[in-house]
Amino acid sequence: MIDAVERKIEQYLDELNDGYVSQLYKKIPHGKRLRAKLILKIAGSSLKVLKTAATVEMIHAASLLHDDVIDDANQRRGQISVNASEGNKTAIMLGDILYSKAFFELNSISSEVAKIISNAVVQLSLGELADVKLSEKFHTNRDAYLKMLYQKTASLMEASAESAAILAGKNRQAYRQYGRNLGIAFQMIDDILDITQDTKHLGKPALHDFKEGKVTLPYIYLYEALAQEDRAFLISLHKKSLSEDEANWIKSAMQKHKIIEKSYAEAETLIEEAITSMESLGEQDLSNIAKSMIERKF
Repeated sequence: MIDAVERKIEQYLDELNDGYVSQLYKKIPHGKRLRAKLILKIAGSSLKVLKTAATVEMIHAASLLHDDVIDDANQRRGQISVNASEGNKTAIMLGDILYSKAFFELNSISSEVAKIISNAVVQLSLGELADVKLSEKFHTNRDAYLKMLYQKTASLMEASAESAAILAGKNRQAYRQYGRNLGIAFQMIDDILDITQDTKHLGKPALHDFKEGKVTLPYIYLYEALAQEDRAFLISLHKKSLSEDEANWIKSAMQKHKIIEKSYAEAETLIEEAITSMESLGEQDLSNIAKSMIERKF
């Protein structure tokens, strides 16, 4: 069914009658297509469901294009990013085209689905702005971090699950909460993997988030665990190209204070809630998706 979603996206792009746009889109790594998989698992494969999955994946791709420009990223999932190969202006405009075409196609699905997904994109944009603001200096505001996480990542996953539930005539609130939990946990795990995994697995340099100014949950918890002198040293490393010794100091400090375990446990709690909810509804496939997320290594 994912192949059908890919064909629908290709159809939408062909309708633009612009070969350059289609060529550029092929440069974007497809990734896991998690949002589309959720929609298909919840609602089946009717034409409206396929359209919803395709528009959501186009929106997600657009957000990544803009995100790479904001972060000055050179790679996306181990491949050269569009902004690096084609320039920031082209990446931004390609993102705008994908957003606009997706919004146009949403109108042919249902007004309710269009509202839910459009609102998620508003939240996503607010989250991107919050991420930029929070990255300006080292912070320990866990609530602000979690709000940004919800807006930037979880809101679209939440909207995907809720929209699918509406199309399938299922309990929209239960699936909405499932998508929200999944989205927040997904990003928490991403933030952890940035610290624990190597460049080969990440498709980007390890500890890249901290260099970019992102103070994720493990860094917030590490700051809380450190003595005053070590706190000052941690802050001095923020937004800096780390030497091998400095990177090892961060990793050793996290190991000493069991920071990764603490951060992982928070994500695991959200996943367990999602698993319990879906199993109570007989949604074993959705439960398995949640289980695989907590076990992923990249």
